[in-house]
Amino acid sequence: MNITASAVALYVNDAAASAKFFTAHLGFREVVSLSEEYICLSRDDEAADIVLLQRSAESPPEQTNGRGPTNVTVTFTVTAIADEHARLRQENAPITTPLRQKPWGEWTLQLTDPNGVVIELVEWVPPAGA
Repeated sequence: MNITASAVALYVNDAAASAKFFTAHLGFREVVSLSEEYICLSRDDEAADIVLLQRSAESPPEQTNGRGPTNVTVTFTVTAIADEHARLRQENAPITTPLRQKPWGEWTLQLTDPNGVVIELVEWVPPAGA
């Protein structure tokens, strides 16, 4: 198998609001839009595409039987996370977990889009002495 691209599909209540968030704060651009029911976003780097699907009566049912994912977080590994944090703060982006370093050396921050989608930005910086 040779994977040539990847995407994350997110069923949301307001696809247009999520699209605006991803384009305004995370550098995505709209590449396909079929009204507000299907919006595909992309970047020119290695980030997975984001496919936003308007939740409707035909949407897959929520999996509450313990077999499906819950509380999904979309994570992007970035460079210069401190600069990104400053830029996002200046843009008044909805930062829900401010920049912090975890004990194993990872720097992380989280944003939440208008539909409750959690986006985590991560930069690996080895701890001192590692």
